[in-house]
Amino acid sequence: METSEQTASAHVPQTSNSLERFAFLIGRWRFEARFKSETGETSTFHGTWTGRSILDGHVIEDEYRMLGPEGQILVLGMNYRVYDAAKQLWHIKWLNALDGTWTDLTPEEFGGVKFEGRSLSYMFREQAGATQGWQESLTRATYTSVSPDLFYWRGAKSVDRVTWQEFMVVECHRVA
Repeated sequence: METSEQTASAHVPQTSNSLERFAFLIGRWRFEARFKSETGETSTFHGTWTGRSILDGHVIEDEYRMLGPEGQILVLGMNYRVYDAAKQLWHIKWLNALDGTWTDLTPEEFGGVKFEGRSLSYMFREQAGATQGWQESLTRATYTSVSPDLFYWRGAKSVDRVTWQEFMVVECHRVA
């Protein structure tokens, strides 16, 4: 007789190549985030980014936790990433655990996720006040230099979708 674990693993679907695009997030990461305010002041923060596959491999969830200099939680939330094979597009939602809000990170109006070599990016509208010291704007998130042990998340702001100003670089290293 099969154990429930063997039965469960037999029903796990193959992940599509498209889902694999974000599979690098699966695992534990430590990061250093260099933040630049609209006035040009810079700050450095640390944190963890932990990803895992859920719902029989159909969804990647990743928890992002950024800490302040005294160890206080500054950012705490969860991304949910799922690929719609029929429409050939990603749906990514951010749950801000500190204020209970949801943000659509891949609205169709901004073109969804774009892939270029080992980099990927998407654009979304920040909620007012979401990034301290910045006016309401669009954010472009770009993952670069993706490798098994390292990746960078780069955040840039724009009010016109033409001119972009980088406000944060997060350097992530895999935890063994």
